[in-house]
Amino acid sequence: MKKAVRNQIKVELASLSARQARDGSAKAAQRLMELPEFHDARTIMAYLPIPGEIDTTSIILKAWQDDKTVLVPKVSWDERHMVAVELTSLDAGLVVAKGLREPADAMPWPAENIDFVIVPAIAFDRHGHRLGRGGGFYDRFFAQVGLAATRCGLAHHLQLMDELPRHGHDQPMDIIVTDVDVLRFDRSGSAD
Repeated sequence: MKKAVRNQIKVELASLSARQARDGSAKAAQRLMELPEFHDARTIMAYLPIPGEIDTTSIILKAWQDDKTVLVPKVSWDERHMVAVELTSLDAGLVVAKGLREPADAMPWPAENIDFVIVPAIAFDRHGHRLGRGGGFYDRFFAQVGLAATRCGLAHHLQLMDELPRHGHDQPMDIIVTDVDVLRFDRSGSAD
């Protein structure tokens, strides 16, 4: 079932024109930057986008402008583990590992010192659940002790489904932001 949903959403994302993708991305990013949780956060974790994901460049630049610390995921593929590391440039010091850009040399940031995490996905549902790419990296990251950050999914509206298949280890979002909506949840998956 998850594979079918992933394939369906990938087809729909591919059908967006470059302008639709760019405009939707800009609207979603703007909505996220207007959130009080983003405004109040001192340390945010974003992601460096791959094709089909909302572009976080404007969010990262705004965070730096507001003197926030910006973190991004660094993945250990062999250990199937992800840590947050500081991002200090969008140009220098980055490497590409399995299609993902990440800082080459950076130390892991303590999970308890992260205030706000921006999360990509293939799809989200109206109960706060996400469907990732199947590696479970974000689910394991959110399950770690001490991480109390606000979890904010970021996607195009077409990536928002009524309900997604899920498992017991799936970690729900607190907020989902699209180019059309801002949805809020408690961690049990209920809409506020």
